[in-house]
Amino acid sequence: MSTLITAKDLSKSYADKLALNAINFEIQKGAPVALVGPNGAGKTTLFSLLCGYISPTKGSLDILGHKPGSAELFKQVSALPQDAQLDPRFNIDQQLAFYAKLQGYSTKQSQNEALRVLELVGLADVAKHRAGDLSHGMRKRVTIAQALIGEPKIVMLDEATAGLDPIHAREVRELVSELSSQATFILSSHDLTELERLCSQVLHLDKGVLSEHQTKAVNTDKHFYTLMLSEAYQNVEQQLQALDGVSRVYMSQHKEYVIEYQPTSDSLDIALLQFCRQHNWQYRQLVNGHTLENQIFKQEKL
Repeated sequence: MSTLITAKDLSKSYADKLALNAINFEIQKGAPVALVGPNGAGKTTLFSLLCGYISPTKGSLDILGHKPGSAELFKQVSALPQDAQLDPRFNIDQQLAFYAKLQGYSTKQSQNEALRVLELVGLADVAKHRAGDLSHGMRKRVTIAQALIGEPKIVMLDEATAGLDPIHAREVRELVSELSSQATFILSSHDLTELERLCSQVLHLDKGVLSEHQTKAVNTDKHFYTLMLSEAYQNVEQQLQALDGVSRVYMSQHKEYVIEYQPTSDSLDIALLQFCRQHNWQYRQLVNGHTLENQIFKQEKL
């Protein structure tokens, strides 16, 4: 696996405000990476640094062996802001061909590139449609197509599913998943459940300080399930603790329980669901491992 981005003691200050405080991370080629955090956490500042729009106050940032904004990164890195818009008056293939020309393509090449990226996002059949005639979800997919012009190695999407209904949001998630073999995506979003489905590496920013989390299973001798109940029930921890193979149970947040179990325990997930049914417990979800929300916000109970 090759390293695409390396940040070392990266800091950014605006006057007396410290937006990023000596953060360190690496991003490898492959699965999408999530960037999460509350408003004002430093996400936009980090995106701006990665794009080369601003320079760090201290520390270093390396992208594909170069400094952000270097000529060598032209067409290698792309970014799609949350509020990116298409001109509703023009056909989408015309608009994408125009953006391709800005990247140095000839007229014929730019037309071919526009069709190529529309094919990637499944919209080649509406190439001659005006942007204003498309649904919100389709317009979002076209803007993602714009971010793919030039076959960049790194694609940054800011709130890619913001404002979309559940069906269109799922389409965008599936699209990013399918395209992950062609580019490494860095996704900023407030929807932790959405990011958990797509990303294995999570960069969590809070007041300029960064922590990293994993959403997929990693090498560990501890195994967990996270059970999210629909209502608050009595003595949940004590009752779940009595199940065979369960080592420890604690409530990570209201109506959410983390269950640590022995790896030799077979079919514990089925036993948990049967246990809920026997006790008439209504549940929302059973997750194999820690949920991302649980990792970020829980207070560890030892």
